[in-house]
This record gives sequence, C-alpha cells and structure tokens, in this order.
Amino acid sequence: MSREKALALTRPEDKIDLIEISPNAKPPVARLMSYDKFRYEEEKREKKERLAQKSVGMKHVQITARAATNDLMIKVRAVEKFFAEGHPVEINLRLRGREKRNKDWAMEKLKEFLKLLPMEYKQLTQPKFTGNGPGVQIAKK
Repeated sequence: MSREKALALTRPEDKIDLIEISPNAKPPVARLMSYDKFRYEEEKREKKERLAQKSVGMKHVQITARAATNDLMIKVRAVEKFFAEGHPVEINLRLRGREKRNKDWAMEKLKEFLKLLPMEYKQLTQPKFTGNGPGVQIAKK
C-alpha cells in the first residue's frame, strides 16, 4: 500500500495513527494503531528483556591473614555458592599494620586459601598487591 493511502486511513479523533514498525525492511512495515498503546507495549517488552538478562558481576570475598581454619572454610562455602550462581570471584587478603610489609608471607597465605577450594577454578588475574593486601580473581572452570 502506498504511504498516501495508509495516511488516509488514520483517524486522529479515534487516536489511530500510522506507526512504522520496521523501517529497514523492503518495503518498510507500518501499522495502524494507537501510538500510546504502541509505546506502552514497547516499554513493557523492553522491561521484560531487561529483567530476563542475568548480570554476571564480580563477587568479592575478603579474608584475613590470621583467620582460623573454620573461618576460612566459611569463606570457601561462600566462593562455592558464587560459583554455583555463575559469578567470578575476587578474593582479597586483608592485611593490617605491619603485616603489609611481609608480602611473601601474605602471598603464601593467599595461596593456602586457594588450596582449600575443592572445586576446579581458573585464575583470571595473577595475584597482585592492592591497597590492603594481595588479591586474585578466579572463575569456575
């Protein structure tokens, strides 16, 4: 149908408008309907798509160098839970005061914690020192 014929079918008093649905199609696809209804349906569809997207954000687990084994096991379970949900995890070893001077000891503590993890994982980054101590990013294999 030509554009002029389609425009002749619109009825502004009944709020029936000519709406272009697919401008890239050959020929372009248009529809006769209320623009308010069209806009409402588009917003509803976009909101549904946004909610359907699962954002996979980085999760953080903070451990301390002098934590007891049981405390570390609680953190291991947290890492397992994050892996089950499909999230990568950043593990930070928090150091205080003079502990920050002994970097080799801190790296050993971080490696000991990584050995406690029962599941297989891959390191996204190499262990490196940040403000409060060493940290590493890992993800499920």
